[in-house]
Amino acid sequence: MSASSGSWDIAPPKTPALVWLLRLLILTGIGAALLALLLALMLLALQLALSDRIVPGVRVGDLELGGRTETEALAAIAERFAPLTGATITLRYGEHIWQARAADLGLRAATNDMLADALSIGHGHDEIEGLRGQAEAWFNGQNIAPQLTLDENVARKYLSTVAEQINRGRRDAGLSIVGTAVTIDSGQTGRALDIPASLDRLTASLLRGEDAEVELVVRESPARLWNVAEAALHVDAALSGPVQLVAIDPGGEPLQPWTITPAQIRALLSVTLTDLGDDKRYDVSINMEAFADFLHSLASSLMIVPAEGRFDFDPISQQLTAITPSSGGRELNVPETIADLEDAVFSRDARVVPMVFDYRPPRYHSGVTAAELGITELVAQATTYYWGSWQNRRDNIELGAGKLHGIIIAPGEEFSFNRHLGPITSAAGYQDSAVIVGGRTVNGIGGGICQVSTTMFRLAFSGGYAITERNSHGYRVGYYEYAGAGPGLDAAIWQPTSDFRFLNNTPHHLLIESEFMSAKDALQFRIYSTPHWRTVIETPIIRDVVEAPPPHFEENPNLLRGQIQQVDYAAAGADVWVYRNIYDTAGNLIKRDQAYTHYQPWQAVFEVAPGDPRLEVEEEDESE
Repeated sequence: MSASSGSWDIAPPKTPALVWLLRLLILTGIGAALLALLLALMLLALQLALSDRIVPGVRVGDLELGGRTETEALAAIAERFAPLTGATITLRYGEHIWQARAADLGLRAATNDMLADALSIGHGHDEIEGLRGQAEAWFNGQNIAPQLTLDENVARKYLSTVAEQINRGRRDAGLSIVGTAVTIDSGQTGRALDIPASLDRLTASLLRGEDAEVELVVRESPARLWNVAEAALHVDAALSGPVQLVAIDPGGEPLQPWTITPAQIRALLSVTLTDLGDDKRYDVSINMEAFADFLHSLASSLMIVPAEGRFDFDPISQQLTAITPSSGGRELNVPETIADLEDAVFSRDARVVPMVFDYRPPRYHSGVTAAELGITELVAQATTYYWGSWQNRRDNIELGAGKLHGIIIAPGEEFSFNRHLGPITSAAGYQDSAVIVGGRTVNGIGGGICQVSTTMFRLAFSGGYAITERNSHGYRVGYYEYAGAGPGLDAAIWQPTSDFRFLNNTPHHLLIESEFMSAKDALQFRIYSTPHWRTVIETPIIRDVVEAPPPHFEENPNLLRGQIQQVDYAAAGADVWVYRNIYDTAGNLIKRDQAYTHYQPWQAVFEVAPGDPRLEVEEEDESE
């Protein structure tokens, strides 16, 4: 009871602690059960709500798809990735560019695949696994990587169209000549788009899904220049101007230059590309054959024949004395002249070319000694007589004999009478005299020269030398049988068809000397050399003698009645053999040969005045 109220407070009974603990446990269990039920109901409701939607927390890249239906998610994905396939890709090669949308190059967004991946999260067949997936997405989020695909066939096809614009073949350097101008073509670099390498670069850029610039891979093959610049310089030099060929004539006077024009050079110029295996080169050349033919045609007129000296031999001192000095000659060297001419063609400065001549020294210089040549003594001589010859004939004999004086004939060399004598012309100093032409003795230039050739034949025949050409007269000529000389040892010459020639078939040089002995009406030839053999001439053998025909008379209006003039002389015909025996220095016979001559019978011819009775008698004889 309270003191103030005067009443008693009765205290409530105390609840035991165990009871409270039990109560707490019961309440806790009931709460947990209710909470679990609530959660179960909530999860059930969520499952029902997300059965046709994407679980919250699911993203594709930066695109949130949670709570979206399949249709909504597909539209969102397509919208989100449309800019990636619409990206502009710029292909570049140097200053050239090509632009295309990524989609046109084969880039695609894999929308269905990304949607399928998003839908698969939290919607498995295993509900527990599905709940776990949903919870993971709800609390931690699930990010699906964007998926892009590239159709390489589309990209490769596009690159092939680009390649058609890029690719070009290589053209190597070259040159051309138009007229007299040379033009260089520096060629063209070849190039080809490397599609596989360019596709690798393009793929990497496309899959980034953004605007990009791709440097194309182009393989270049530079033009090969060879030596075209050097060849062009050669051609340009060749056509830079005319080339002149100069020379001095045999008299020492400069000749008019021969000019080769650039047009002529161009016609003979050629440029060829030579394959050297791993390399090639342009060769510039000129065909010099035309110039060689031209030079060969000039050679004879420009040649100077060496002038051989003429000599006298003194048998006592055994010394040679030069009576005509020797002099050197020259001969056009066509190959070297052509070589110099070709050098000049390809030179810009040295375009005047002197002809090249080879010096030809005389075989026997003026100081040659008899000992050097093996000339030691007289080894052969021959003498003929010209008694009763007209003055013109005598003069011709003297002139012709003088041209053969002092000649040296080398071992193995052939002596030619016509070559050493020179032309028988009035310009050479010869006069008219009797010559045998067409079966008649008539006046002609050089009558009497056969006396010279006959004397030379007898010299060679008696000296034992090999006779290589000898032509006899048609009939026996009285001049050649003077002083007891028999027939068969004459030699006729007629330029240019008939010559007298003999061979020095000894190992020693021969020196021929002539002597015109006017006081004796005689001509003598001598040979000085070293004795090699001895020759013995036998008496002529004469057979088949045919008497001369009766005299023939011809009318000469310039004669007075009773006058007569003999113009041809009678001679009997015959066959004649003259043998010679050649002995060596020991006296052994080493050769026996002969000179054979057939003489036809020759009638005397007389000229008489018109009306001479002998003319009538001859006409009667002919009519009978």
